[in-house]
Parts: sequence; structure tokens; C-alpha cells
Amino acid sequence: MTEIDQQPAQAERRSAVRHVEIDAHEQGQRLDKVLSRLLLGVPRSRIFRLIRRGEVRVNGRRASPERRLAAGDSVRLPPVREVAPDAPRRVPAGMIEIIEHAVIHEDERLLVLDKPGGVAVHGGSGLSFGVIEALRASRPNQTLELAHRLDRDTSGVLLVAKRSSALRALHALLRDGAVQKSYLALVAGHWNLGHKRIDAPLRTDLRVGGERTVKVDAHGKNALTEFKLIEHYGARASLIEAIIHTGRTHQIRVHAAYCGHPVAGDAKYGDEGVNETLAPLGLTRMFLHAHSLSFVWPESGSEQSFSAPLPPQLRGVLDQLSSKRARGKRPQR
Repeated sequence: MTEIDQQPAQAERRSAVRHVEIDAHEQGQRLDKVLSRLLLGVPRSRIFRLIRRGEVRVNGRRASPERRLAAGDSVRLPPVREVAPDAPRRVPAGMIEIIEHAVIHEDERLLVLDKPGGVAVHGGSGLSFGVIEALRASRPNQTLELAHRLDRDTSGVLLVAKRSSALRALHALLRDGAVQKSYLALVAGHWNLGHKRIDAPLRTDLRVGGERTVKVDAHGKNALTEFKLIEHYGARASLIEAIIHTGRTHQIRVHAAYCGHPVAGDAKYGDEGVNETLAPLGLTRMFLHAHSLSFVWPESGSEQSFSAPLPPQLRGVLDQLSSKRARGKRPQR
């Protein structure tokens, strides 16, 4: 994908202290998600710092980023520098076109995208824009909210709600584990664990050099991943299906590394040597793809199921591995 230039700095203003009362449309949502909408243009890293320092208060008390807000809660917003309302983010036309072409389903409640790898789902952490900003620029008269997230380097199925009621329903389904999500991953080595369930808690609040790092920790949050072998590629790599029963940050990547089979191309939790050997085969990104997602709308009982094939780049890596494996099996004369 062609790299898109960052936009120039936008007009800013410093806000005053505000107290916002949560209404029925916001109830059940996480504090950090609500703050991302209330503090326009403030990076998520800054939002997390404000929460940790106690500058954000819920009903006069400190709260965690994961706190689920209730209708009637009072949220204190501290003074921050935020993008002025009359200076909207200008997303390049090329970015908008890429994201619109990634839409694979649309109805009155939902947009479903096959998110390209390398594109963030939202701006922040040094990025001016992501999927949601591009969609809002393309559809300025629609109310659009991310129902969940994918890592920047992860491609595949992504849900965007077009109604507050749909967003609340999806969040409830995700909390209850009623959304089935399946990923395809190429992992290092010869997977010999069969059908493996990894039930290992994860600490997701760690920072190394200011960057979020997740690790298995007995004091972390419960995390359950189910791995199934799809195909071996000799001793070099294996294609697996990963089904997540919880939605922790970097869950598949950390659990795969915990098994001794890190995701190929993963610069944070992966094997540098393996990544270097796979790069000549065309693997220039992390091989993790959100392959399918399904759920049932609670009010109607309507089943929803969406899938996205492997991107050509990742399919090409598998073709290269298959070719090399076949050549390696040829009898010598």
C-alpha cells in the first residue's frame, strides 16, 4: 500500500474543566472510549495518562480506563489541548478510497470492512487518521463508531456501528462472549500441539519505553485462545486458526509466543531470526488476519456472519512456502 503523508498541524485550543453527565446512549461503554469522543483530537496515550494521574474523575473518584459508565454518571474532563471544531481532520482522498473499497457489507445498522494491514483503526499515537476518520470524512452525515479494534498490522473483518443502539448491542455481545471471531496466523516452527487451548491471564497495563507491552501474568485479566492446526510448512512455519474467547490487547500474539510459536512477522513478540528468513518470501508485515466473525442480533434473532479471504500478499507467502516444501520433498537422483 502506498504510504500516505501525514497532515499538517491543525488549529488547537485549550479547553476548560468540564463535567459531563452520561446519558442512556453512552451507558455501558468504557471510560476510555467515551473520552476519545469527548476530548476531540487528544491522542489515546494522553487520555490514558490523564486517567492514571486522576485528572479524569467519575462521580468525583478515580476510575480505570476499563470502567463501564452508567447513565447519570458525572465525568470530570480536565483542561487539554484539543483540535478546534472548525478544523476537521482532512483525510487524503486516496485513503478514503482505500477504506471505501474495503467495505464488504452494509445495512441500516452496520458497516463491515476487510481492513487492510498497515492501516490503524483510528488516529492517535502520532497518526493523523485511521479507518474511522476516513469513513467519517466519506460519510459526514452518518453516525459511525468502531464496535471493536484490530491491531494496525492485522488485516480482516472489522465492524463499524451506524447506530447507537447497534453499538450498545454489539458491545454487550462482545462482553458476553457471544461474538465468534476466528483468525488465521502463520506461526514460527512446526506446530505439534494439536488442538490447543491457552488459558493464560494477560497483563495489558504494562509500558516499556512508553509503549504498551502485554505479557502472561498470574495477576492479569483472564484470556482464552483456542488454536487449531491448518497446515505445516516443514519445520519453518505452520498455518493455524486462532479463535479468541476473550478480547484482550495483543491476545493472539502473546499466547502464540507463550506456546513457543510466535506469529510470523511480529516485530514486538516474534522471533527476529524467523522474520528475517521469511522476509525474502514476501512477508513484510505480521501474518495475522481476522478471517471470520459471526453473532446473532439479540432483538431479532437474525444470524450475521462475515468473512474475508487472506490478502494476496499473505497468500503469496503461503504459495512460496508450499513451493519450497515441495522442492524439498523431491527424491534426489
